[in-house]
Amino acid sequence: MWHQLKQLRLTQLEQALPELFEMARHEQWTYEQFLSRAIATEVEGRDRRVAERRIKAAHLPVIKTLEALDFSFQPNLSQWLLRELANLSFVKTTTNIVFLAPLGVGKTHLSLALSVKALAAGYSVLFTTLSGFAEALETASYPGLARQRLRHYITPSVLVIDEVGYTKLTTEQAHHFFELATARYEHGSILLTSNTSFTDWGPLLGDEILATALLDRLLHHAEVIAINGQSYRMKDRRLASGQHPMNQEVNVV
Repeated sequence: MWHQLKQLRLTQLEQALPELFEMARHEQWTYEQFLSRAIATEVEGRDRRVAERRIKAAHLPVIKTLEALDFSFQPNLSQWLLRELANLSFVKTTTNIVFLAPLGVGKTHLSLALSVKALAAGYSVLFTTLSGFAEALETASYPGLARQRLRHYITPSVLVIDEVGYTKLTTEQAHHFFELATARYEHGSILLTSNTSFTDWGPLLGDEILATALLDRLLHHAEVIAINGQSYRMKDRRLASGQHPMNQEVNVV
């Protein structure tokens, strides 16, 4: 029997079968009940393994949730809008989400929390920083490898591009970024975080015309969320020192 389970690749059932036998004897299951529970065990196990592989492939630096976000500290954030985004309609309509904010106010947290929601719903997700993406494409040793790496970023249902604006791109890197935005246009959602206003994307890419064309594709179907609150990192420091965060002035740079 065990050999047959291996042949059929019923690995989850193989592991759970001794416990199922014991439960069946103790609770006096019928044949139908036992078969139903055995099939459910295999299916649930397979679903769990698929979910684990999906989470691993996403390369999220950390797991974040919307429930853990302190809305009282960022009162200008629309809870209604974020709950709407959490319904994942933006994934179905291939709408992009752009979080514009200074450092430390929670834009990466929000992109990760929405990514977790998408993963739980069965969508594929990939997280990268802009510099990480640019380096991956630039270091490809031959054109075929560059195209292969680009497809890696095009394929997921949701692509998170974090830290746009932190590093100026080279000409080649800027063109790879434009290729990515073009390939995903109306085919897959981008969750993008930036500390740089759109008017500064020309210098960022080193080409005003290219920046305009990229933004045209990125923002055509997009929800832009600007956050002008205080830094969570500074909040944590003030809490540790016994100061109330809402009574302090903070300059975020």
